[in-house]
Amino acid sequence: MEEIIQRKIIHVDMDAFYASVEQLDNPELRGKPIAVGGSSQRGVVAAASYEARKFGVKSAMSSVLAKRNCPDLIFVKPRFERYKELSQRIRNIFFEYTDLVEPLSLDEAYLDVSQNKKGNPSATMIAKEIRQRIKEKTGLNASAGISINKFIAKVASDVNKPNGQKTVNPEEVEAFLEDLEIRKFYGVGKVTAEKMYRLGIFTGKDLKTKPLDFLNDHFGKSGEYYYQVVRGIHNSEVKPSRIRKSLGAERTFEENISSEVFMLERLENISEEIERRLTRSKVAGKTITLKIKYSDFTLQTRSKTLSYYISSKELILEAAKELLYQEKMRESVRLLGISLSNLNTDKAEEKEEKKEIAVQLKFDF
Repeated sequence: MEEIIQRKIIHVDMDAFYASVEQLDNPELRGKPIAVGGSSQRGVVAAASYEARKFGVKSAMSSVLAKRNCPDLIFVKPRFERYKELSQRIRNIFFEYTDLVEPLSLDEAYLDVSQNKKGNPSATMIAKEIRQRIKEKTGLNASAGISINKFIAKVASDVNKPNGQKTVNPEEVEAFLEDLEIRKFYGVGKVTAEKMYRLGIFTGKDLKTKPLDFLNDHFGKSGEYYYQVVRGIHNSEVKPSRIRKSLGAERTFEENISSEVFMLERLENISEEIERRLTRSKVAGKTITLKIKYSDFTLQTRSKTLSYYISSKELILEAAKELLYQEKMRESVRLLGISLSNLNTDKAEEKEEKKEIAVQLKFDF
């Protein structure tokens, strides 16, 4: 078994970021249930305020269902340029403490403060200070998790949300993970959680009783991940220049499409968008995946791996067409998406991971 590497990791997560920005900029929205996203029949909630979340409104929910759950829900169009502006301001605060900052999205990031610019030995105090600075500089609230690795810090940041923080000290890791509900483990989604329930796994303690062979048999490649993290082992470093794993784009249609001719037209537009993003990121990929969401909301993905890297819209579209015609459509289609993975950045990441040295360190948190 791998040795546990102890670092001082902070996971900072902004509270209901998009919705909070809208309430910040428009005082009339404060204290009210709002959803950032489209209110049309095809709309999807990108973010919900805490007032809306009390009614079960959450991100990725259809706007129709969100409105049904919360009749007084106010829809606000997203303003991504504004979110990016504030995200950069927040990121600049992170860099005052450490250069080891790994953004996960506009509203969350990992920080490795084992060695930090302030010379502060307490990761807990650093997290508190960062949250105060964010409030002062932006008017927004942030929550934080602090622990020995990225996995536990990520889980811990949810414990005292909103506007709170949780430190899991090295000697508390084992008990914290054993008491944790399995659905709160980062990387365990709804489907996996239900599967675990059927196997009698409800908490970290239950998961810890299962041998590696058992987990591999039931969860494939993820089995080892679950076996390691429940024992506090997650030795992934905070990577400042986070390497992209995939790149894609998708479109939800105003009306369902049943004609393949119209689908091809949409796929051509999506391929053009992906080509622009690939060019901007200076990457190419070998594995293309077509995502299809039908009118009954069932989701299907079809993938193909090529023997060469592609980045042009013509080759992306050609591969997407092949996947489209792979089998007959079951229903009319409400969403199409294309993503490219197995990128030419993957080898660089593998080399970086091999540089990790397993050393046991002791820290005060």
